[in-house]
Formats: sequence, C-alpha cells, structure tokens
Amino acid sequence: AVAATTGFAPKAASKKSAIRWGMVVDLKKCVGCRACTVACKAENHTPPGVAYNVVLEEEVGEYPHVRRQFIFRPCMQCANSSCTLVCPTGATYHRDDGIVAIDYDKCIGCRYCISACPYGARSFDYGENYSENPTPYDKQPSPEYGEHRARLDGRSPEGNVRKCTFCVHRLTKGLPPSCAATCIGHAIHFGNLNDPEGACIVHGEHLQELLTTRNHMRLKEELGNEPSVYYLT
Repeated sequence: AVAATTGFAPKAASKKSAIRWGMVVDLKKCVGCRACTVACKAENHTPPGVAYNVVLEEEVGEYPHVRRQFIFRPCMQCANSSCTLVCPTGATYHRDDGIVAIDYDKCIGCRYCISACPYGARSFDYGENYSENPTPYDKQPSPEYGEHRARLDGRSPEGNVRKCTFCVHRLTKGLPPSCAATCIGHAIHFGNLNDPEGACIVHGEHLQELLTTRNHMRLKEELGNEPSVYYLT
C-alpha cells in the first residue's frame, strides 16, 4: 500500500537473469564458531547493534540425547522481497544479480523494511561507536557497495537501515563474501544459482548437485519470499 501511494513500483528480482547469487549452507558442517559473523563485521566495519549475519542456536532432541544445532543467517536476498514492497522511497531495490541493495542517499530511516523482513536481517545505524571516543576502527570507511562512506557527523550510513549485501564490493573483484571465505567448516557455499553448472566460488562444489543429492530447506519458505539461501539438512 505504501508503494502504491508513492507511485513507486519495486521491481522483483528476475529469475531469467544470467546471474542470481545465492548460498547453500550445510548445517551438518556448521560448528557454531561464528567466524562468519566476526569476518563480516571486520570486512564491513559495522557499528554496535548492526550485524549482517548471525548464527542462531537451537537444541534438538530429548534428554539425554540432545545436541545443539547452529543456523547461519545472512540476508536471504529474496526474489520476492517484503522489504522492497514497503519502502516508500525506492531506497531498497533488487539488483540484476539478485542482491537486494539499499541506496543510502534515498533511505530516510523510516525502518518499515525492518518490520517487513520476516528474517530479522536488517539493522538500523543509530550512530553508535564501540568507544566514547571514536577509534580508528570506528573511523574506517565501510567498503559497502564500493562507496567507502565514513561514519562521521551523522552522515550516511548513520541514520540508515543496513544489511548484508553478499559483500558485493568483493564480488566485483572476483572475490567471495567474507563469511564464505572465512568459514572453517566449509559450511557456506556461494555461487550463481541460475547457472545449471554453477560451482561454489570458494570450494568448487557443484551447487545444483548439492541441492539434488541432499535434503534441503529454505527458512519460512511458505511465505513466498523465494529466499536465495538454501540449507542442507
């Protein structure tokens, strides 16, 4: 309804595009080390309260046969994303490669997208730092989108919504997302889901073979968001 009243019509991600970046996460290999979360913060220089990917935990089974299961959760880069539908300015949009991005110059910080995202994958930058006096880390520009914006004087990205971008600034250089490159258990596979012969650009596994030979799921798939992150179970 918001998009309709503003005259903005968000474009859904095209499944016909040559590239649709996505992830295949092997839950049996994830050990819950959270190296992915640390690598992401170090790569994107995110402030307190802003985390692009987290590792969720749940206890499975009944006592005494119980175990911990870990679920890596980045942005799902949905093809039918809820966030783009509610953005009143068109700041949140689909790139041709399937990545859902944010134009910080258009974002007004209304946070409608945070409420709309069923995965809790968005954060708001309140301008906080890790120390009272900004450290060199706090002053370091973020390489997001290749824009290298410094968090100074309340300028963007402060006051904006922020999210995982699959490290698109690394993809343009032929590098994988920092989380996938850092995963010590080789649990995070990343590549082009639209390529029938597509391989993980980190480990080389054939993505479609993983999906056809292993049981898999997508989080909250019943909502129809068409997430680009698959989980091998």
